[in-house]
Amino acid sequence: MHLRTVSLTELDALDVDLLAVPVFGADGAVELPELTESLSAAASAEGDDLSASVGRVIVARVPAEGGPRRVAFVGAGEPGAAFDAEGLRRFAARAVRAAEDRRLTSVAVWLPGTTGPGVAGAAQALAEGLVLAAWRFRELKTGDGEKEPPARVERGVVVAPTASTEEAAAAVEIGSVVAEAENFARDLQSRPGNVATPRHLAAEARRIADDTGLEIDVLGPDRLREERMNALLAVSAGSDEEPRLIVLRHAGGGSDEPPLVLVGKGLTFDAGGISIKPASGMESMKFDMSGGAAVLAAMWAVARLGVKRNVVGIVPSSENLLGGSAVKPGDVVTTRNGKTVEIINTDAEGRLILCDALDYATELAPEAMVDCATLTGAAVIGLGHQASPVMGTDDALVEELRAAGDRSGERCWPLPMYPEYRRQLDSDTADLKNVGGRPAGTITAGWYLREFVGEVPWAHLDVAGTAYGEVDDRPYRRKGGFGVPTRLLVEWVRGRAG
Repeated sequence: MHLRTVSLTELDALDVDLLAVPVFGADGAVELPELTESLSAAASAEGDDLSASVGRVIVARVPAEGGPRRVAFVGAGEPGAAFDAEGLRRFAARAVRAAEDRRLTSVAVWLPGTTGPGVAGAAQALAEGLVLAAWRFRELKTGDGEKEPPARVERGVVVAPTASTEEAAAAVEIGSVVAEAENFARDLQSRPGNVATPRHLAAEARRIADDTGLEIDVLGPDRLREERMNALLAVSAGSDEEPRLIVLRHAGGGSDEPPLVLVGKGLTFDAGGISIKPASGMESMKFDMSGGAAVLAAMWAVARLGVKRNVVGIVPSSENLLGGSAVKPGDVVTTRNGKTVEIINTDAEGRLILCDALDYATELAPEAMVDCATLTGAAVIGLGHQASPVMGTDDALVEELRAAGDRSGERCWPLPMYPEYRRQLDSDTADLKNVGGRPAGTITAGWYLREFVGEVPWAHLDVAGTAYGEVDDRPYRRKGGFGVPTRLLVEWVRGRAG
């Protein structure tokens, strides 16, 4: 979607199919912004149908030549209740959906004069809502048999207070970049396992590196063996697809400044290995690379925004299939940092490919390190689909991520890492087991990863319940990949950059 920003004084000449205006109200009364004569006439024509009920949308034609051809009055709740960023994203997304329903191609959204996040935060949120809502995965559709392709909104406009238009325009650009990055992650998630292989992720990483000037290094099997990444190699042993370790570097800070490191699980298809998954729903295991997709997308956004920090993104990538050479339950693997791991369940493979990547990352002497992964079904049982569990070695870092999640709309919530949980990983054969049983499965998975981060301040996001799924009450989403936690990661990095 192409975005631009205009001022309220340009509204009469705004050439768009649909303008979305917030409607506030209480006790049956409604309150609208100060509208132009033609928009006021459209509002009067709708009369009692206008409603401040959140999400209610009334669309009317505008009785005037020039300017918006239709106006959508979108319910926004009680008057004086400032929109927060998430409310603004949803407001913009509802405008896109209203346009799609009528096969319109251009949308403008009215930036309210008073919002919780201020002009810049509000403009960024509106841009994110527009771009995220307009995304649709059509790469593998031929259109054969379709009466007509789905409607697509191609152009968006943010109408800002005249005195703040320049500030809003800069924020709209940021929001557009962040949302486009998340849409890129959604594209990667949506591609099936025979397309989005480890080699494909590496090729996409090279493409975004060429696009932005990111430095890139891709380690194949020979170099992985040289790096002693035996856990990553063990997971990939049952597949004909070669594993990759993808490393992207953004040099936005000083040469002696320690980097921020993002690590994402890039398991491009997970059949469970010898501990095979049930057949029903296994096709969704193409989404098991969602953490890796988010890290690649976040690095793309960080580079495009020119963030003034050194940032490194690392994605270990493989498949987890069955074969004569596949790792077996009971096998013992020596990881990169020398610790031995008894494989109890080959379907707990994400922590195996991550542990070697985390150990590799510690040698970069990071200021802080965050990993994200669709790691445990227990995360869904614990927090459902509304928030990602977060845990780590540094309480301040965990709180930074929680706050970044609130700002970005990709919420996370802390889980404890009491030492007693580590005992569930004790093994009679090796230094530790790769699973700790059913109790506290998300926490014991985090404890497993903690064994490989040394003294680096580290946090782990389990996005198994939030990275993909069915449609929900967030109108900027569609069924499938959500791109989580791309926006959270970018928000955290930008926060660290001040």
